[in-house]
Amino acid sequence: MASNQQTRPGIGELAKDTARGRIGVVMGEVGGRVQIRPIRGGTEWDAMPDNVVTPSAREELSARLAIRNANTRDGL
Repeated sequence: MASNQQTRPGIGELAKDTARGRIGVVMGEVGGRVQIRPIRGGTEWDAMPDNVVTPSAREELSARLAIRNANTRDGL
């Protein structure tokens, strides 16, 4: 039987917190919340599991391009 329910991203995968409209990397789960870190690093934030989804292909590409552009500006 096929399920229409989307699976939540796992540890190390990109995820979108729909409540904040932010994309980051899933670091783990603690206390019933998903911990997400900004793609370029920084302080993790907690998200409710129901608000964590896989970003669309367009959102993922946009996030990765932003990282690439920032790295270029920083000389990396």
